[in-house]
Amino acid sequence: MADNNLFSLRIITPDRVFYKGEVSMVEFNTIEGEIGVLKKHVPTTVIISPGILTITEAEGTREAALHAGFAEILQDEVVILAEIIEWPAEIDTERAQRARARAEERLRSKTPETDILRAETALQRALARISVMK
Repeated sequence: MADNNLFSLRIITPDRVFYKGEVSMVEFNTIEGEIGVLKKHVPTTVIISPGILTITEAEGTREAALHAGFAEILQDEVVILAEIIEWPAEIDTERAQRARARAEERLRSKTPETDILRAETALQRALARISVMK
């Protein structure tokens, strides 16, 4: 018997189809805060902000570091167009730690040349990579 609470999730990047399957829930960050999507969600389009994407499948949950993009949410389908998304096995932990340290240093120094928004986004991306590794 089919599970009536499942919906289609597709995650597409510029270079690959990252994920395609039937899920019961997907959670991720938007510029307006965290969102959890179930079947029959109110149709909407959102802008993604860096964080952890959690996919709930029949077999359990999977997590990935999602950095930027857009999501189209329909009642029986979610399509995420992601700039960058990575499974934990694809992440270089040492590189993520170095990126976090650089972003924190830029935010601490705050010189007139410092692009605060860019440094904050770099820090969020590094933290998402590090968090999904745990």
